[in-house]
Amino acid sequence: MELTDFRRGLGRWLDDNAATLGAGVPFANAVADRLSRQREVQQRLYDEDWMRFGWPERVGGLGGSVLCRAVLGEELTSRGIVHTTTWSMHEVLGPAVVEYADPTLVAEVFPRLLCGEETWCQGFSEPEAGSDLGSLRTTATQTADGDSWVINGEKLWTSFAHHAARCVVLARTGPAGSGSAGISAFLVDMDSPGVVVRPLATMAGVDEFCSTSFVDVVVPGGRLVGGVGDGWKTTAFILACERGPIFWQRASWLARHLELLLPHASDHRTHALVGEAFQALWAFRARSLSTLRAMEGGSLPGPEASIDKILIASAEQTVFELAKEVLSGDLELSDSTEAEMWRSEWAYSRAATIYGGTSEIQKDIVSSRLLGLPRGA
Repeated sequence: MELTDFRRGLGRWLDDNAATLGAGVPFANAVADRLSRQREVQQRLYDEDWMRFGWPERVGGLGGSVLCRAVLGEELTSRGIVHTTTWSMHEVLGPAVVEYADPTLVAEVFPRLLCGEETWCQGFSEPEAGSDLGSLRTTATQTADGDSWVINGEKLWTSFAHHAARCVVLARTGPAGSGSAGISAFLVDMDSPGVVVRPLATMAGVDEFCSTSFVDVVVPGGRLVGGVGDGWKTTAFILACERGPIFWQRASWLARHLELLLPHASDHRTHALVGEAFQALWAFRARSLSTLRAMEGGSLPGPEASIDKILIASAEQTVFELAKEVLSGDLELSDSTEAEMWRSEWAYSRAATIYGGTSEIQKDIVSSRLLGLPRGA
């Protein structure tokens, strides 16, 4: 299906089903409620085939351009049907599992992710290894028979771990001090004995993050995502995928919120802030379109995509700083559902320059790998 036809057909279907899909209905802060709503939407999209475009036929997809997935996210978030944070996870982890995991395993589990039956989470960051994943301490030791691995360690900021069926876990399979070369990736069932999840409350009042412990967790050898010691390659693939359809649909989410703020901008100062937010979003979209076109041609985003990350983080904070300005008083103090939504999203936006690789790390990548400057310059 051509991309134009895909967008047109999807738009008609979403318009026809807007009421039953919950379009424009405010989102509850509880992650369980957001995920429940999303599961229903995903199942319907999967049943009608919209969810399957842009994914390989060998994993239950219908083929076609990866841009179909970007358009799908754009249409859903711009209409307020799904929340941008919960919608992201199948785009973060799905492509890497499809690319690197055992084909038999992929055929079994990936359709469950795509149709919304399962939620997955990402076990990367640790208490003392956030952006510096090369220093992670979680270990995976092979059993004597060579058939399994035993994982021990702790992960932090594992989004949706308390609702997830599986987790892509980075663990050290090489000796201590082996850095990024000694890391492997595993797809771990979250109901495995020894997995302990502790939800963490955020300043936004959202129960999204968790601390996740792995105590003598036995993982079959067939659950490696890539080869032994290839975890850094898998990680690079996952982080590259974060710069594609996910960012594009997040920009649509932000554009929707900017539109909701327009009636509240009533003076020259707030009009100027609207202009700044609009400019930030369109600067990102211009840059991100190049990334998506490269992905459509079969290339993974390279260091240029760090510019995308810097721009989307700036745009997000600009939009919600505008909200704080034009809704001043109500945003901070009102108990209304609308005020709660804006307050939560503003608080979440504070982390936009941290999660997924801090803006400082991204700027270092741009300076060293694109501009050829020495690190720290």
